[in-house]
Amino acid sequence: MIRVLNRHLLREFIRGFLTTVTVLAFVMYVGATVQAIDYMSRGISGPLILKIFALNIPFTLSFVIPVSVLTTVLLQFGRLSADGEITALKACGMSLWQIAAPIVFVAALLAVVCLFINAEIAPRSHFLRYKMLRKLGEVDPLALLDEGRFTSDFPGVKVYVGEKSGARLEDIVLLQFAETGARAEVRAESGRVTYDLGRQTMEIVLEQVRLTEYDKNAPDDLTKARTLSAESYPVVLDLRKLLRKDKFNKKPASLTLGELVRTIRNVRQTFPDLQEKGVPRMRIKLAVEASKRLALASSCFSFALLGIPLAIRSHRKESSIGIGLSLALLFCYYLFIIVADSLLDRPEWRPDLIPWIPVIGGQILGGFLLYRNR
Repeated sequence: MIRVLNRHLLREFIRGFLTTVTVLAFVMYVGATVQAIDYMSRGISGPLILKIFALNIPFTLSFVIPVSVLTTVLLQFGRLSADGEITALKACGMSLWQIAAPIVFVAALLAVVCLFINAEIAPRSHFLRYKMLRKLGEVDPLALLDEGRFTSDFPGVKVYVGEKSGARLEDIVLLQFAETGARAEVRAESGRVTYDLGRQTMEIVLEQVRLTEYDKNAPDDLTKARTLSAESYPVVLDLRKLLRKDKFNKKPASLTLGELVRTIRNVRQTFPDLQEKGVPRMRIKLAVEASKRLALASSCFSFALLGIPLAIRSHRKESSIGIGLSLALLFCYYLFIIVADSLLDRPEWRPDLIPWIPVIGGQILGGFLLYRNR
């Protein structure tokens, strides 16, 4: 009887899971259709557009798989509970652990699949997609500025940004160079970015500026340098060479899990131009990225463990109840990820551990509820 039940539950779960994955992936790609039309209007070929969006599939699956596990579990066991099948199975001498075991096992396998996607496939496809978009000039120029380190890719200029918040920058340093050496150093408390994709230029309007101009004949002689102050100072950066260069520096999202671990151990080797005060922030940023990937994969198991008793306790057959529960749980889960990202400037608070709170908490609560409903 148990084998027949397990096959039935697995068959229903797989069918519901595949349907949910398909629907959610389609919903996430609806907005991409508008972007694809925009690409076509700019003369980008259809096969290249398809390749760009195909490279985004692993990243989409890394989010869709855990959500689909949770939604499918809530719908399946909510329906079983509403129809009285859970009560009937218990009356036949089966425990809730026996009923839930095949689904929890499949969820654990899906967690391993999701881990492989998050650790290897998604970052590699993200990097390939980023390179393609960058060569096409479709990358947001703000993404070219890394927090806490000098960006040396602009012709004749090195740019340091302490913090980014939308189009606003904080703690900015620009080093301008000529053929004879350093030409000027510009420091600003803040600035706002605007860019012209048509001309491929980016303008930073600096605020509260201190400008040091070096003597062109003796740039190393600081006694001949001039220091000026200004309320605002515009700087225009040329993006054409940068957007189409063949060598690209990987962002944290493009690093595989192994590369993330190696970089966390030796931040200086990967980012040699990183200022000393930016090392702790970069290290914790990479640690948060690694934790998010591992926690997101582990959430498949957590969602199954927690979703089964919650679905049974809801006693509702309607799909709207299951979807509502899944949205509430997902909101709580991603809230912790948002909090972790917002605390990158507070490495002493260990934001890299925050994404694990809902995962471990969900497993403990799910195990307790399963025990209570055994």
